[in-house]
Order: sequence, then structure tokens, then C-alpha cells
Amino acid sequence: METTELLKKVRKIEIKTRGISNQIFSGEYHSAFKGRGMAFSEVREYQPGDDIRAIDWNVTARFNHPYIKVFEEERELTVMLLVDVSGSENFGTQKQLKKDMITEICAVLAFSAIKNNDKIGILFFSDKIEKYIPPKKGKSHILRIIRDLIEFRPESKKTNIEQALRFFTNVVKKRSIAFLISDFITEGYKDALKITNKKHDLVALRIYDKREQEVPNIGFVKLKDGESGKLRWIDTTSAIVRNQYIVNSKKRDAYLKDLFNKCGVDTTSIGTHESYIQPLMNLFKRRNSK
Repeated sequence: METTELLKKVRKIEIKTRGISNQIFSGEYHSAFKGRGMAFSEVREYQPGDDIRAIDWNVTARFNHPYIKVFEEERELTVMLLVDVSGSENFGTQKQLKKDMITEICAVLAFSAIKNNDKIGILFFSDKIEKYIPPKKGKSHILRIIRDLIEFRPESKKTNIEQALRFFTNVVKKRSIAFLISDFITEGYKDALKITNKKHDLVALRIYDKREQEVPNIGFVKLKDGESGKLRWIDTTSAIVRNQYIVNSKKRDAYLKDLFNKCGVDTTSIGTHESYIQPLMNLFKRRNSK
């Protein structure tokens, strides 16, 4: 991609996602993701209704009048984006490709993070660790992340979520908010999911396309697996074939729902046919209500 074209795409995504973050997400994000704890801020005079457990007895004795300690949330967080860049993310039959939606979601989360003075980092993975950008603050850092999301080309097309999670837990020692963003069309990462969620606050964002859940009656169709490259023909005129496609999709949905629930991981699913705003808002509100 030419530099000029790339810069235009970065700027377009910046304008759209920063606006969404400022107008919609910043407050919900702040409420949904808490700081590390409470830090002492100041001492002020006691007022009716204050918690007596917060009284500073030393200051109270000195001035012969009750004073309390005021604490504020330690806000600064580290946010990590764990992004699946395998071949299946290049699929999309609706409004956009899965990878394009992932780019916008990552940008919104990044702008929400820096607006709340949090650090943001990103890990690109396939069945190997493709690229790791450590957490930092600043607009230039976010624009670098957006640029890489747009132009990055992975070496592999396959997926290994377990390896990505293990790398993340080994490299990022400080407790973080981690968004694992994938279509999750793979298995074998349950244990890594549990371990990661114990050390960090893990959130799973599942990106899917409607054609992965059902196929219309459009005759014989040649399908190519985005990760293995294998080709196969399916007869969509067959009701049995279409129904089996739906059954398999529902089984995968149920499996993922059960997996994330057992691992204690907050999650939401976002389709390429819809806006990601409401699913993310609902996720933030669910977290805030806990």
C-alpha cells in the first residue's frame, strides 16, 4: 500500500473511532474497567454521613475536630489487544471484512484507553507470535497501532490462541485488561484461557460473519478455507446441507458460551453485518453492574 493511501486510511479511522470513543465509550469504559485500588488523596473535615472508619485520628486529635481521609481510585491501567490475524479474519460477506471491523474496534478501545490515561499495547498472532508492541501512552503510539492493523501481513494463516495467551502472560507481568479478539474458529486453549484470566482481566470479543452461521440456497458453491487453503464444493440447494450448517454453527456458539462462562471470561459477539457500538456498550454495562 502506498504511503499516501495508508495515511489517508489511518486518518479516516482515527476521525471515526476517536469520535465514537469521545462521545459514547469513554464514560462506559471508565466505569467498566477499574483501577488497581484506592490511593490516599487528601484529608478534609468530617461531614454528616461520612464513614467513621475513614476518620484520621491523628489529624482529628491535633485540631480537636473530626477529619477523614479521602481516597481516589488508582486509575492508570495497562490495556492489551490480543489480535488474531490468521487467514479466517480475511472473510466477510456483509458490510466489511472481519479484519476491518477488528481494526476499528481496536482503534476505539485504544482511544478510550488514552482518554483515561491508560497505556495500550498490542499483540498480533496467528499460530505464532507475529508482532508485539509493548504498552505505551500517547496519540503517536495509537496511530502506529492503527497503521499496523491496516497494513500488517502475517507470515502464517493458521491460528493458535493458546500460544498467544502463554506469550502474553509471560511477557506482560503487570495485571492488565486484555481484549482477546478473534473469530475463535479453533480449539485447545481452555487451560491457557483460565490461567490468563487469573493473572489478568481477560475479555473475549468474538467477530463473526453471518455466512459462517447459515448459507442461502444459491446452488453449488466452491469454498476455500482461509487458513488451510483447501477447496471444497457444497450443494446449497440441499436442505440437509443447509440445516447441518446451522446445526454446526449452533454447536460452536454453545461451546464458546460454555467455555467462556466456565473460565470466568466476559465476552460478546459482534457480526460484520452490524455496528459494534451496541454490543460493546452492552458488554461495558454488564461489567459495570457486577
